[in-house]
Amino acid sequence: MPEYLRKRFGGQRIRIYLSVLALLLSIFTKISADLFAGAIFIKQALGWNLYLSVCALLIVACLFTVAGGLSAVIWTDFVQTVLIVIGAFALMIMSLVEVGGYDQLMKAFATAEPTNASYARYTATNESCSRVPDNYNHLLRSPLDSELPWTGMVFGSVVCAIWYWCSDQVIVQRALSAKNMVHAKAGCVMAGYLKLLPMYLLVIPGMAARVLFPDLVACSSPERCREVCDNENGCTNI
Repeated sequence: MPEYLRKRFGGQRIRIYLSVLALLLSIFTKISADLFAGAIFIKQALGWNLYLSVCALLIVACLFTVAGGLSAVIWTDFVQTVLIVIGAFALMIMSLVEVGGYDQLMKAFATAEPTNASYARYTATNESCSRVPDNYNHLLRSPLDSELPWTGMVFGSVVCAIWYWCSDQVIVQRALSAKNMVHAKAGCVMAGYLKLLPMYLLVIPGMAARVLFPDLVACSSPERCREVCDNENGCTNI
């Protein structure tokens, strides 16, 4: 993108400005979150220190990218996409079977609240954590809604989506690496269709998990959150 804007508008300042801005945004909004999430997984799976896990991820990612270049990165993305989609489809089907189907899931989710007495103290002061909102199955909510007002989704999320999918270097680089314009357009269209899947492949298993394990998913204790996520208020920091 910096090189493209330089060719389009000329001058070096816009290229340098966008390069620095893209690096800062990538470090603070994506790379840091990816490293933290990966380190949490390694810590839980192997028992490694958090900072050691981060260093291991950095070393592996650097060696992999430098040795294989963009081709290795794209092939890895392709393999990961196939595995994730197949695995998520299987998980969604098993989740629906376990709860008795989609209709039963929607009915049971509305009342899926913690029942374990050990959570009484915590949920008493954190009702938003344990209570299922009345508009949980509505995408367009009131503009006064504290979680996802329709104004924020339409005027906020759309702007962020256009910036990310149309100007972020990580995304644009994949389109620029296509063999020709036809491949680039076809890849963008296919990616758009794949983007529709998370609504079903990720959300449905999550809803089923709350129905099946309300005391674990609906509201974990602060001590457990501190142990897993290093944050007593939950794992949303991941």
